[in-house]
Amino acid sequence: MQDNDPLWRLRHALAGMGLALACSVVIAALIGSILGDALGGTYGWRVGTYSVLLLYVVVGAVVLFVKVAQHETQALSVARLARWVFSLWLWPALLWAARSGSPKP
Repeated sequence: MQDNDPLWRLRHALAGMGLALACSVVIAALIGSILGDALGGTYGWRVGTYSVLLLYVVVGAVVLFVKVAQHETQALSVARLARWVFSLWLWPALLWAARSGSPKP
């Protein structure tokens, strides 16, 4: 029964992406606060910077999940979670590398 369930097959990717997204929200808040203070020093700058970073991370989570989830079969570990978080912040570079490395028809 579990072999036919698509969510069961994606459990490692769902857990990894969910935890990486939770960690990235905290990281985005810290970076948003630091950059917001450096750029304008007001609450509006901090909120704006955090919002842009949060949008970037959420879009990255969706893109990575669509591209990688079906291939994720290993159990979640601290090292794999770190890889998910790292990938979540560098997702445009990963997409660019994948496109430039693929053969053109």
